[in-house]
Amino acid sequence: MNAYVKATLNQISIAVRSITTMMDQLEPSELDVKPTDNKFSIGQLLAHVSLICQADLLISDEASEEQMSTYYSSNPLQSIAEMKEALLANFTSLENRYFKYTEEDLMQTTTSYWGVSYTRFEWLLEISSHLYHHRGQLHAMLVYCARKDPEVALFE
Repeated sequence: MNAYVKATLNQISIAVRSITTMMDQLEPSELDVKPTDNKFSIGQLLAHVSLICQADLLISDEASEEQMSTYYSSNPLQSIAEMKEALLANFTSLENRYFKYTEEDLMQTTTSYWGVSYTRFEWLLEISSHLYHHRGQLHAMLVYCARKDPEVALFE
């Protein structure tokens, strides 16, 4: 396995673990908390975060906008348990795919439906950035909107 892929997957694993730690501290009633009326609730954000590893993998496989819309609509996550299960399963799927990639596969360029082109390795970096971005949002929403400090390390 490529050492850079292994290191990147480790960083994604750290993000996933800290997200699940925050999930474990939530009450179902807190899923409806929103920072403002026009933004995602904690539950909506978690549902999105739970699908990122698989959704971004599909995007890296050049899924169309219609295929992505179908993916999201066919995965309506409601409960904390469903979201946690999806997050962990989707991370495992991502790991399994990247463990199989050769150096040549990692350098293959694919294009998203909106026109962004990255190598498969760059897509992995994008997935990591995407998770870390939303993990920061989740942490801020818990602290400032739900008035709950999850006391979780965001970096090791």
